[in-house]
Amino acid sequence: MINYLTGCAGRSGYGSRSTADQVTDNCPTLSSCTAIITGNSNHLLSIHNHTPIHAHAHDGIPHYPGATSGIGAETARVLAKRGARVVMPARNLKSAEETKARILSEFPDSEIIIMTLDLSSFHSVRSFVSDFEALNLPLNLLINNAGRFSHDHSISEDGIEMTFATNYLGHFLLTKLVLKKMIETAKVSGVQGRIVNVSSGIHSWFSGDLIRSLGQITRDKSQYDATRAYAISKLANVLHTKELALRLKQMEANVIVNCVHPGIVRTGLTRDHSGFVTDLIFFLASKLVKTIPQFFRKILENLFT
Repeated sequence: MINYLTGCAGRSGYGSRSTADQVTDNCPTLSSCTAIITGNSNHLLSIHNHTPIHAHAHDGIPHYPGATSGIGAETARVLAKRGARVVMPARNLKSAEETKARILSEFPDSEIIIMTLDLSSFHSVRSFVSDFEALNLPLNLLINNAGRFSHDHSISEDGIEMTFATNYLGHFLLTKLVLKKMIETAKVSGVQGRIVNVSSGIHSWFSGDLIRSLGQITRDKSQYDATRAYAISKLANVLHTKELALRLKQMEANVIVNCVHPGIVRTGLTRDHSGFVTDLIFFLASKLVKTIPQFFRKILENLFT
């Protein structure tokens, strides 16, 4: 905790005050790499624990942005700065175009591709993958950064509770459909592929009561609890990461997958819910709160270290 508060470097060589730019300062050029950064532009994040995990996690309560705002935009900006071809899936194409314009104003030679994707829809995920494959591009990096925290119970077009559909099933299907391309790219290029699932330690809030938990992700809104539904979706992310890591190892694929808890950050979500209580909480926690570039630093560590 002391190291975290003071920003002292950890085993990776970086601390809680390090930024994404600092992490990538000594990285080789990414000009031959293609990265997909998932997200829904209207879902932003609040609180996380900052410890990265492979098979375990700690505490945190996040809400994640897409590639068109907050952390997603910072992800795209830094990868574009380092020369990577960036694919930004988005539901809000106008917002995506604005993000692209901002990045190009800073790095005019960047290659940024905007594509339509709604992770709560299986049809949309399959259409996105089909359109991406038609581009005949390699795929080196997949950052599953999107997330949803639904205060009100809602159902996706596939008949699934919206939080679970967006946070877990959409990413699961996307990862499954692009995995072959990632394995092929790594084999041909000799460059290890990386998948990063941005998750949350709130998964540890799972009570172990399977029947009650299943009630959070069904059509029955009488049992719905937003926080518990979110926790279940994040637990599914962690379990998916563990199982996928095992299978990739068994396949001897040159692709690895990590699950990460980036830290505490204040972005648009908390501004959307501003008020005395929110402002007081973040004032008291100001020593722990990260900026967006500092938050993204943990994602970069999982990509390049």
